[in-house]
Amino acid sequence: MFGIGIPEIMVIAFIAIGIVLPYWKIFSKAGFSGWLSLTMIIPFLNIVILFYLAFAQWPALKGIHRANPS
Repeated sequence: MFGIGIPEIMVIAFIAIGIVLPYWKIFSKAGFSGWLSLTMIIPFLNIVILFYLAFAQWPALKGIHRANPS
């Protein structure tokens, strides 16, 4: 009676897709693997990964730093 059925699973899937897709684009544009966005649906790990994203050297910007060393 109070189990998880198909409608609940569909809602969870839509929410997960709504979370993962934007982060997939962000990680890809930053030069990281898009698969890293799957960590955004894991509690506490998502916060760690966001701090990593904020403070790590982005592979996509390495060429820009070499061209303009200032």
